Amino acid sequence: MTRSLYDLDPGQLEALVAEAGEPPYRARQLVHWLDGRRQPDPRAMTNLPRSLRARLSERFPGAGLALDQHQAGDDGWTHKFLFRLPGGDAVESVLMLYPPAGSSPDEDWEGGRPEGRRSGGLKARPPEGRGRATVCISSQAGCAMGCTFCATGQFGFTRHLSAGEIVEQVARVSTLLPELRPGPAAPDHLTNVVFMGMGEPFANQEATWGAAYRLHQGFGLSARAITISTVGLVPGIRRAATEPLPVNLAVSIHAADDATRDRLVPVNRTWPIAELLDAVRDYVTATRRRVSFEYALMDGVNDDLEQAGRLGRLLAPLRVPGSGGHAAHVNLIPYNPTPGISFAPPSKAAVRRFRDTVAASGVPVSVRANRGVGIDAACGQLRTTAGRPGRRVLRLAEGPGAGPGVTR
Repeated sequence: MTRSLYDLDPGQLEALVAEAGEPPYRARQLVHWLDGRRQPDPRAMTNLPRSLRARLSERFPGAGLALDQHQAGDDGWTHKFLFRLPGGDAVESVLMLYPPAGSSPDEDWEGGRPEGRRSGGLKARPPEGRGRATVCISSQAGCAMGCTFCATGQFGFTRHLSAGEIVEQVARVSTLLPELRPGPAAPDHLTNVVFMGMGEPFANQEATWGAAYRLHQGFGLSARAITISTVGLVPGIRRAATEPLPVNLAVSIHAADDATRDRLVPVNRTWPIAELLDAVRDYVTATRRRVSFEYALMDGVNDDLEQAGRLGRLLAPLRVPGSGGHAAHVNLIPYNPTPGISFAPPSKAAVRRFRDTVAASGVPVSVRANRGVGIDAACGQLRTTAGRPGRRVLRLAEGPGAGPGVTR
């Protein structure tokens, strides 16, 4: 079963076109629509003959993603999408918009008002540089990793996504982006893709790497614009060190000792911290890329200064060969509260203390401002609460690819 047109390679598209009795250049037009225009719906490919568009739609009934829910938060700078998959399951994608440096809502994590910030949202003003539009995509429906603080983990694992289904999330969000921009300071095209949505990318390696190469070769994203996140699957990290495409790596570490990490991230019982860091060192040696260590701060669980000091000591020795610069960057994330899970974020003072203690070791550290707190933006939340009363579902312009539940 073809789950998405993005699962078809150029040779298969050529065969489809030939089967329809069309000249070979129609296959190149198809590729241009899929990759250049990022349009997954044949009905929207207006320079193809109507008969070919109809044939493609009939040949792959039910293939592709259908937009089921859409929520907006942060005055329109964050958007969460729930896409229905062939077969009826659903996955989430999140679009995070960032204006040029100096005017970002994410500079406001401590509650202040940076320049351009007003109580009603981000002040619209001409861009002073290039902003960013990052889409966070899913690689699986559900997840088998069992992280105790994650909404996705409540569902368990349903199935892997195909490479085409992963790529199609990027395509569909890309086509929606222009109408979702909150103002002229927002970028008008996607600049970054992060594999940090539902699922563990390295538990679905072939599809993950297939999608990454398609985004690079077809969509034109640089390797530096693509980040793959893992909870610590060591074989996946070792493969990343050997792949010709040097994407960025993010490791969800969440604790600095095995006892705590065993409770939060059960895969640590298979690949404990020492083995994880050994694989990261090999990745850094091979790619000379800095690694982001994601750390979700939870009140009374992993936010004490002993953990902070231990984390700094663990990561300080990681260095980029040749330059000698730090190979680790710690990204602290105050926990985004999730219904049905008892964890809570620490106070801002506790976050500052933790940050400063890590920084004292010399390791670069930053705090990520929570995005989408007023909507179901944490991984798995929208899938959990889909259909719950009181959630805001935005009206989108009429067009192909809409699914049930979208207000028109």
